[in-house]
Amino acid sequence: MTDVQTEDLPLRGVRVLEFCSVAAGPFCAMLLGDMGADVIKIEPPGGDTLRSWPPINAGFSENFASLNRNKRSVVLDLKRPEDLEVALALCAQADVVLENNRPGVMERLGLGYNALSALRPELVYCSISAYGQTGPRAAEGGFDLTIQAAAGVMSVTGDSDAPVKCGVPVSDFASGLYGAFSIVSALLQAKARGRGAHLDVPMFGCTLAIGALQTSEYFGTGRSPGKLGSAHPRNAPYQAYCAADGYFAIAAGNDGLWRAVLRAVHMEALAEDPRFLSPTLRARHQAELKVLLEEVFVRKDVGHWIDVFREAGVPHSRINDYAQALDDPQVGHMRWIREIDLPGGTRTRTFSSPVRIDGRGVPVRSAPPALGEHSEAVRRDIANARTDKE
Repeated sequence: MTDVQTEDLPLRGVRVLEFCSVAAGPFCAMLLGDMGADVIKIEPPGGDTLRSWPPINAGFSENFASLNRNKRSVVLDLKRPEDLEVALALCAQADVVLENNRPGVMERLGLGYNALSALRPELVYCSISAYGQTGPRAAEGGFDLTIQAAAGVMSVTGDSDAPVKCGVPVSDFASGLYGAFSIVSALLQAKARGRGAHLDVPMFGCTLAIGALQTSEYFGTGRSPGKLGSAHPRNAPYQAYCAADGYFAIAAGNDGLWRAVLRAVHMEALAEDPRFLSPTLRARHQAELKVLLEEVFVRKDVGHWIDVFREAGVPHSRINDYAQALDDPQVGHMRWIREIDLPGGTRTRTFSSPVRIDGRGVPVRSAPPALGEHSEAVRRDIANARTDKE
C-alpha cells in the first residue's frame, strides 16, 4: 500500500500559523499538516510545555512527537517588538491562524482577529478556548479534566460513586477535530467570497456536543443519565462480560443480533421472555440479562467466545490494552504505525493518520521539530520577501 504523494494532498499550498500548546490546538494543527498544509508552529523561548512531558527519549518528548509531526518550529518572544514584527509578517502571508490562548491574550499582543484580518481579509482565524470567546465564563481557563467535569462526561463514566474521567482526553481531541473541520469549511468559504472568518471553538461546547445521546436523553426525560460502566442505556446485550479467564465485549445493537447471540449460546428460549422482547426492554432489564448470560460465559475462556461470536456475526472484541490494540493485524495492514526520527538522532514509532485517500495512506512528511529548528530559515524567507518587494 503506497502513500499519497505530497503534491496530491488536499491542503497543499495552505499555510497555517499555530500559536498553541499542549493538546487541543496542536492536535488540530497536526490534522491540517497531515493533509498537506504548511504548518509553522510559533513557540515561546521555553517551547510548548508538552515538550517536557514524559516519556523522554534522548531529551525529546514522545508525547510532543505524537502531536507535532508535519510542522516547522519557529521561536518568537512575542513581548519583543522585533519578534512581534516577524509574527505579523508571517500572519500577513498565512491562510489560517490557530490559537488556544485565553480570550484577550492575542488581542493584547496585537495578533487578534480584527488586527490580522485588516492585513489579510481572507484569513481564517480559529480560537480554541475552554469556554468560548464571550459569555460569563469566557475568561476562565480549562484543561481536559476540568472540561470533562463541567460538561458531564465524568457523571456518566465508570460504574461507582467515585468520579472518573474518560481515560482518553476526549475534550482536547474532540475540540481539535471540531477546529480542523471548521477551518477547512471556512477556507472553502473564504476562497468563494474573498473574506475569512473568526472561528470560536469552545472545548466546553464541543464536549457537550459529542454527548448528543446523553443531552437528548435529558431533553426527552428531564433526567440526567447516570453511570452504566460498559453498558448502553438503550441496547442489550451491549457491554463487557466475564468469561472463565477474563472479560470480552459484545454489542448486539438490534433484534437480529440479539437472536444471533441467543443461538450462539443456545438460549433461544429467552427470545420469548417478556423482559427481553425489545431493545428498550432488554436495556431496562440488562442487569438480569447479564447474570443469565454470564452463567454461560464463565464456563469457557475469552478465546472460545471470541470464536463463537465471530462465527455468529455478532460484533465482539477482547478488552485490549494499548500494546494489544497496536499489535492488531488490522493496524499492520493499514500501515498506521510509522517510524520517525527524533531530534538528536534517535528513532521511535508514532501512530499516523488513520485516513485513506483513494486507497492510499497519508504520509508523515516531516518528523516533529526541535525547538526553533526552522527559526532562521523562516526569518531569511521574510527578509528575502521584503528585499524582493523593494
